[in-house]
Amino acid sequence: MPSSTTQDTPPQQQDGAALSHGLKQRHLSMIALGGVIGAGLFVGSGAGIAAAGPSIVIAYTISGLLVMLVMRMLGEMSAAYPSSGSFSAHAERAIGPWAGFTAGWSFWVLLCTAVGLEGMGAASIAQSWFPSTPQWMWVALFMVVFCGANLAAVKNFGEFEFWFAALKVGAISLFLILGVLAIAGVLPDVDAPGTSNLTDFMPHGTDGLLVGLLASVFAYGGLETVTIAAAESQDPVRGVTSAVRTAMWRIAIFYIGSMAIAVTLVPWDSKEVVEKGPYVATLDHLGIPGAGQLMNVVVFVALLSAMNANIYGSSRIAYSLVQRGQGPKALAKLSGGVPRIAVLTSCVLGFVCVLLNYWRPDDIFKWLLNMIGAVILVVWIFIAVSQLLLRRRLEREAPEKLVVRMWAFPWLTWLALAGMAAIFVLMARDPANRVQLYSTGAMTLVLAAVGYAWQRARASRD
Repeated sequence: MPSSTTQDTPPQQQDGAALSHGLKQRHLSMIALGGVIGAGLFVGSGAGIAAAGPSIVIAYTISGLLVMLVMRMLGEMSAAYPSSGSFSAHAERAIGPWAGFTAGWSFWVLLCTAVGLEGMGAASIAQSWFPSTPQWMWVALFMVVFCGANLAAVKNFGEFEFWFAALKVGAISLFLILGVLAIAGVLPDVDAPGTSNLTDFMPHGTDGLLVGLLASVFAYGGLETVTIAAAESQDPVRGVTSAVRTAMWRIAIFYIGSMAIAVTLVPWDSKEVVEKGPYVATLDHLGIPGAGQLMNVVVFVALLSAMNANIYGSSRIAYSLVQRGQGPKALAKLSGGVPRIAVLTSCVLGFVCVLLNYWRPDDIFKWLLNMIGAVILVVWIFIAVSQLLLRRRLEREAPEKLVVRMWAFPWLTWLALAGMAAIFVLMARDPANRVQLYSTGAMTLVLAAVGYAWQRARASRD
């Protein structure tokens, strides 16, 4: 059963009261807008197109609908109970401390590992610009910059993300405008392709579509950060509500729209789509001068943005967990409204990646990716189950807190859970994803066992 502390005391009072409320509404709005444009969209979409062909649009639509449902569920709970612990605090409230422990610490591992992965991705681009420099040096530089920024004040995180997001939104908006003009045949010196590149819609059959579906699911990871950041904004409920209610059009335009433009303008089996990525390949096709370097800058910014957001998110998740008695107390120490020890601890794995990148530059990226594989799906399952339980409780005890409501409750929540289960089955069938599934499963079981033991030990002390 959920602990009485979590059940009776809003997480806003537990873990949000002492944190700085330095994020302004413009920060939160741009984080919500730019957060949907993740590094996965730029980096991983080429492989998805190669597998699924033009049907990648269907793959991104299906996974996008699932993400919209997850964000709606999370928004409902976060508007009712704003918390820097986000879904971890909701899972503890709905299911019990072991669930909050498992969801929170598994997501913390995911974010901390992702910091290293994104640092390596950004470093490889920087090294292409400065070939004589070692890659590990760039990873170390990025870690120092963003660790320092997050140690100073939450407004630093907000400012970095504001400008990072503005650049990403501007770049992809320009891409969409140019793409629409080219398809319409009004762009000078570019012939309208019509449907010539769409005739072989599903070249590798359903197997290719399923590979594209798995690639698209993981491209959406990171949207949860806005509900974590909202707890440190000046108006948490307004911030969460706005972000969730606009999620649908942001996903439709930025993800599905850009994929549709790319496969319409460029043949899906073009080598450039995989080698350069669909965005660079499309801009090259349109004859835009310097397109490759332009998109390299955008991808570089997207990776740095993800690093910054993940350092922030991991430190707040850790702080929230410790505030709820689910971790070492030292991580809950605040200085200037910032959990600086939690920030430093969350950065440790990133600095470890610097060493690993120095020792094993060729295979460390794949090894780290396998370790965190399907964690985001585990988190989504906790979100859906928590929403199923908390919605009934809110309707009974505090209906005025239901500022955001899940659509067609409970049917769409159950549909989302069925979709997540189907993705697990697909991963188990695919040898390329099976290692990630099993690694994530093992980590989740270990954390659940540790969380249950921690809960029992804490109960016996009380």
